[in-house]
Order: sequence, then C-alpha cells, then structure tokens
Amino acid sequence: MARQFTGYIGTYTKKNSEGVYRFTLDTEKKQITNVEVAAHLDNPTYLTVSKKNEYLYAVSKEGDQGGIAAFKITGESGDLEKLNRQVTDGSAPCHVSVNSRNSLVVSANFHTKQAEAFLTKEDGSIQPPKSVEHEGSGPHERQEKPHLHFAGFTPDERYVVVIDLGSDRITTYQPDGDVLREVSVRSVKPGSGPRHIAFHPNAPYAYVMTELSNEVIVLKYDEEEGTFEDVQYISTLPEDFTENSQGSAIHLSSDGKFVYAGNRGHNSIAIYRVKADNKLEFIEWTHTEGDWPRDFVLDPTEQFIVAANQETGTLALFERNQQQGTLTLLQKDVHAPEAVCVKFLN
Repeated sequence: MARQFTGYIGTYTKKNSEGVYRFTLDTEKKQITNVEVAAHLDNPTYLTVSKKNEYLYAVSKEGDQGGIAAFKITGESGDLEKLNRQVTDGSAPCHVSVNSRNSLVVSANFHTKQAEAFLTKEDGSIQPPKSVEHEGSGPHERQEKPHLHFAGFTPDERYVVVIDLGSDRITTYQPDGDVLREVSVRSVKPGSGPRHIAFHPNAPYAYVMTELSNEVIVLKYDEEEGTFEDVQYISTLPEDFTENSQGSAIHLSSDGKFVYAGNRGHNSIAIYRVKADNKLEFIEWTHTEGDWPRDFVLDPTEQFIVAANQETGTLALFERNQQQGTLTLLQKDVHAPEAVCVKFLN
C-alpha cells in the first residue's frame, strides 16, 4: 500500500494565500510535509477530485465574476495543469462536486441563490453551465434569502442534492444532461441552517451538519423517490457552551460506523457512533489545535484525519482509532494560509 498520499487545500486569497495548495501525507512517518502552491487562483475556497484522480475542479473568482476552474492532474506529485474556466457575473460558488463518470460537475452558490450544472468535455474541461435559482428565507437573521451551501450527488448518482442554509431546505434534483429537474423538497427545523450532507455508505440514511443551530440531522433517505425524512437532531456542542460557534463539515468513515462533525468557534470535531438504527450516539470532542476549522478530511487509509483551521492558517494531523472512532493529535501548526477545504487524491 502507498505510504505517501497527495492532498489539496482550497483557500481564501484575501490575505496571503496564492490559490490551491498541495501537500504530502507520509503515513509511515505520520506527518504532513511539502505544503506548496499547486495552482494560482483567486479564492478557490472549495475543490473536488475526480474518482480516477484525473481532474480537479475548484471554485474561483475572476474580477466581478465567479465560477469553476478545471485542471488536469499530472505526474506522481499531483501537478495541476489548467484546462479552462467557466465564469458568470456575480460571486463565486462555495461548493463543487463531480460525478464518478466525470461527466457532470455541480456547484452551489451562497450569494447568487443558484445551483449550476456543467457538462464536461472528453478532455475534462467544462462547458458553460445551466442554473436553477432558489427562493425562500428563514427566521434567523442570516436567513434573509437562499444561501446554497452544498451541491452533490446521491450515492447512486441518480439525483443531485442541494442544501440551502438560507431557507432550511434540502432539494433533490434529477439531472437531465445539464438541466436540473426538481424532484422533492424537504424542510428541516426552522433556523437550523443546514450546510453539508454526507450519506451512509451502506444504509438508506444521510447526515446533515447545520451551521446555525450546531446540530447533526439524521435523515432517512428513500433511494427510489429521492426524498428525506428527519429522524434525529443531535447537538455538536457542549450544553454549557455559549460563545459563537458555527457548524462546518461532516464526514463518515467508509464502514459507516462513525460520523465526524466540525465546529468553528468551539474549534473541535465532534465524534459520534452510528447505532444499529443509524441514529447517533455522542462519543467526544477533539480540539482542532487552531481557530475556525472550516473543513477536515479522512485520508485514503482512514487511519488519519487532517483538519484545516481557516483563521490560524494551519493544518492539524490526527491518528484515528478505527475501532473506537477517537482521534489522537500527531502534528499541529502546519502552515496552510487561509485554508478552507482539504481533499486527497483517491
């Protein structure tokens, strides 16, 4: 098995970041090394890697326009070769996903109320998008309009799921080429501000991280109809924590036994055990050794987790107990300016 894995970091470029970074995780030495610029890009805050490690797609800003940039991944060290970029007027998206066939890229835009779908060409470059626009609002002061925060595929890729923090809605679309046709809409608890979703690998359930109420929502998922039903809300914060904290990322182990949820403010990863009924049981919190953990990722062996602390501009490396789900700190304060998103080559 490989001893070294290449990872990528999406960043803001408001201060001293230069774009997309890459790094190496040495699983034998149990450390992160070689953090360096992989592609110069404006505000590539989120990125995704194609299933066969051929392409990387990153959100990007270009003046008063925003969109998606496509790169070809080359060489053993994961060099990025720019293919093309598709941008439209307005802010850049905040999330991007690609299906396993690398035929369709989808993005969610926090500011423009739009989800976009981009067909790809044979060389991995992307075509101009088609979009759908959301409407609605919620009771929280930050829910004055739709704020789409996630667009991604269901496990069988029959549907695209869009999470709207602004209107507390989860919308399922059926892609028809690059046209997204609405299938169902699920409203969750008002004011919760759903942000990201992660599907159970072998059961019809999904888990949503909320940004505003700092909870994980457990959802039963109907794979045929593309519909959701909420079955549990569980807090990601201690009962006595009263300071500002906002939910961030959520990920599952591939055996479906553990759920990990990020807290920006409490600066922790909350760890849960998945019970027999697929509801969650809290285990513990692990401090991310930095400020504002916007994202984290399990490495390909799932023996490690890398957390990205945006405000301190640092990565932290943890070893994961695969039987108990718990995390042990191995390395902290790895320089990664304005880190927002972390992804590994598959």
